Amino acid sequence: MSERDADDEWQDRWMAEVSQLADTLTEMHRTNPWPNVPLLPAAMNYLMAELWDRGFTQTQIREAFDAASGDLPRYAAGKERR
Repeated sequence: MSERDADDEWQDRWMAEVSQLADTLTEMHRTNPWPNVPLLPAAMNYLMAELWDRGFTQTQIREAFDAASGDLPRYAAGKERR
């Protein structure tokens, strides 16, 4: 296996994990028995705490979420919802 192949496999793996998390959160949002407790803010808060517990710094986490939020309008092409 070439070095590029290993890099592709590594990238495919983390992208699949993120996609699976999004699928799970979508299902949990859809079936939320407590509509007064919005799932996404709670999940994002918990994810940040889990990342911090696993060694990412507050700065790394904040910068990643800020960058992702800042890039969302470009990705969504101005639409509020898919």
